[in-house]
Amino acid sequence: MAASYILLAAFLAIVTSQAIASDPSPLQDFCVADIHSPVKVNGFVCKDPMAVTADDFFKAANLDKPMDTMKSKVGSNVTLINVMKLPGLNTLGISLARIDYAPLGENPPHTHPRATEILTVLEGTLYVGFVTSNPDNKLFAKVLNKGDVFVFPQGLIHFQLNPIYDKPAVAIAALSSQNPGAITIANAVFGSKPPISDDVLAKAFQVQKGTIDWLQAQFWENNHN
Repeated sequence: MAASYILLAAFLAIVTSQAIASDPSPLQDFCVADIHSPVKVNGFVCKDPMAVTADDFFKAANLDKPMDTMKSKVGSNVTLINVMKLPGLNTLGISLARIDYAPLGENPPHTHPRATEILTVLEGTLYVGFVTSNPDNKLFAKVLNKGDVFVFPQGLIHFQLNPIYDKPAVAIAALSSQNPGAITIANAVFGSKPPISDDVLAKAFQVQKGTIDWLQAQFWENNHN
């Protein structure tokens, strides 16, 4: 009988852990992040509610203004508004980003380990897509125009490309986490610190080690601000 209770408890623990794998639901009206608190928790501790003001829920983000894409090797600029920039987002499970694309610019293949993303094109045209997990690795891709919306499921590799050579593009993305995270595939694989062994990568990509060494020698920039 005791063994049955133990198995049931273990099962419930697994189910519960899966249910709260995303940002937990708030248990109060708000929990403004105390960014400077020395207490370490999964997220941020709450600021004293008596000290909270409207400014904790506000940021003059200038998201109506074009962002610089000329300095980016990939031709894009991601301006993310997450809990680190807007403390009022703490525990609310949401953030957003403005993404500017130069002509032929791209937001290269990346993942958000903690969030699903919904992208809305504000200006221009974008070729977007995501790839499913192993073993299928199926590509779902679409050309989007102004006003179109596309969803990228949590954790899946996805990308956006402006295919137009003479016009920029702009999009707004909403993400289902206060801190969605971003892993740019090329940066993680070829720009890790310290570098992944070229023996590992040469076998994984089925190329010569010299090719891997050249790739690792490149400057892998972060287009997220």
